[in-house]
Amino acid sequence: MIEPIKSPPQQRTSNETLGLSERALSASGAACLSAVIVNPLDVAKTRLQAQAAGVAYSHPMTSHTSRMAVFGPNMMFADLRCSPSCARAGVHGTVSICPRECFEYKGTLDVLYKIIRQEGVARLWRGTIAGLALAVPTVGIYLPCYDIFRDWFEDLASQNAPSMTPYGPLLAGSLSRSLACTICYPIELARTRMQAFHDLNSGKKASGVWKTWVDVLSNLKTSENMKSVQSYRVLWTGLGAQLSRDVPFSAICWSTLEPVRRRLLSLVGEEANAMSVLGANFSAGFVAGCLAAAATCPLDVAKTRRQIEKDPTRALRMTTRQTLMEVWRDGGMRGLFTGVGPRVGRAGPSVGIVVSFYEVVKYALHDNQQHES
Repeated sequence: MIEPIKSPPQQRTSNETLGLSERALSASGAACLSAVIVNPLDVAKTRLQAQAAGVAYSHPMTSHTSRMAVFGPNMMFADLRCSPSCARAGVHGTVSICPRECFEYKGTLDVLYKIIRQEGVARLWRGTIAGLALAVPTVGIYLPCYDIFRDWFEDLASQNAPSMTPYGPLLAGSLSRSLACTICYPIELARTRMQAFHDLNSGKKASGVWKTWVDVLSNLKTSENMKSVQSYRVLWTGLGAQLSRDVPFSAICWSTLEPVRRRLLSLVGEEANAMSVLGANFSAGFVAGCLAAAATCPLDVAKTRRQIEKDPTRALRMTTRQTLMEVWRDGGMRGLFTGVGPRVGRAGPSVGIVVSFYEVVKYALHDNQQHES
């Protein structure tokens, strides 16, 4: 039997005294901070997974046909230059002006380097606005609901089935994540597509969330086989894959985070302060986030493939199981764990930042309430 680890008194008290609005405010602030800091790793992960799915990252000068299509009477040789990161750029007989390998990503650092050289530093934060628009409502729903569901499950279990108490965080995390994910999914779809597809013309304004939605819906309208489908459904393309990734992620994350956090906070006891709350929550969140991200990477690969699929007919017919089988057939185990490095590198700090910031703000608000009363 698993021995339940009780919540420290200060954590439980703050949960009971703070209202939903204070919790949502704490969660939103945590989400904004995390989204800005870890977005470059999210972009790198998405690019690697999209490349493995068949998205071609190449320059118009890569092939003979493409070069002829853009040549004109006023074109100078300087216009034929590839990215500064491509050392082999130029005309050498019949060799391509822009070798294809100049645009192929070989790893996380290679993605970050080539995006900076080919598209500019700002592209590392592409999708950040969508990320913020997604993170604020998602985390604003997710963490407060997790607190409420966890306390409710644990109270119910302690009264009726004490042996089930340790599973409260697992159930609460799964339920709250499902709720938040379903409500905010169209923004997640837009963000993934914005990160997956790049534009070598750094002077051109990148597509935003609204423009991405319009493109998705316009593809639906031009498909003869999809005219009878309600258009709004396509904005939830890949929701099943998202839930199949996020629900296990939350279950693993919270069932790991809670016992580690409570054990660390129990070492401090009643002498807890803001710094000890920050340290305990960040450490527990970092460990839990890394573990959960690594375990659910194949489901993240499936989610990305479904979200970047441009054929609306195929997109709505794809299932998570079919996508995983396709990835396994094409790339084996390596294909299933494409982008695991940046995913783990992003998830650990992200969960640590979100949870620690959320709990510290809750602690500060609770402490302020005590001083006022």
